[in-house]
Amino acid sequence: MTIDWWTLGIQTINVAILVWLLGRFFWRPVATMIEQRRNVAQTMLKEAEASQKKAAATLTEIEKTRAGFRAERDAILAAAQKEATAAATSRLAEEVTAAATREVAARAAIAQERGDAEKAWARSAASLATDIAGRLAARLDGTAVRAAFLDWLLQGIRALPESVRQAAAAEGVSLVATTATPLEPVEQDRCRALIGEALGGNAEIAFRVDPTLIAGFELSGPHLEVANSWRADLARIQKDLAHDG
Repeated sequence: MTIDWWTLGIQTINVAILVWLLGRFFWRPVATMIEQRRNVAQTMLKEAEASQKKAAATLTEIEKTRAGFRAERDAILAAAQKEATAAATSRLAEEVTAAATREVAARAAIAQERGDAEKAWARSAASLATDIAGRLAARLDGTAVRAAFLDWLLQGIRALPESVRQAAAAEGVSLVATTATPLEPVEQDRCRALIGEALGGNAEIAFRVDPTLIAGFELSGPHLEVANSWRADLARIQKDLAHDG
């Protein structure tokens, strides 16, 4: 078995770029945002604790006042104490409920903003990676890149169930091979022959160009869909990032 160093180098560059982008533009800003939201939540919790202490202090003052009243005013004091205790308890319950509500709202807001930030950074990272990949592809040897992606496409075709390959190569079935850049007639004939061999028959293939593939091949037809391109790879990476988020 021989190692395709050119292909390995391209994949290594892709992985290095994505790792750098995630570390530079995704995890650090998200970590900073989470820390800011945590500080806000802690501030709100401290305010709630202060409110609880204030309510407790009010109740204590009521108890002290009650203890200082004269005996002949016990009846009035009892009524006043009962009313005051009820009011203090009600205020305390309201403060506790309000504090709990604020805490829940703060946590929900932090979670929502963190999720939105992660999705936004994932989209930005994928968009930037696509742009970088396109620029790299423009500098690479087009023939060598196409040959590498064609080999991967053929591997994907051979991995299909035999029934699918036979249906795709059946008489009267038209397939479409999409490339990022135009192919010369000689290259089209070579691709047609190799794809037909992988399918196990004489395939009827038309070629079209789609620059958004960046680099690679896509083969489609009534019975199959095989994509081997940088666009497909970046789409899978973006989907994985979205699921992780």
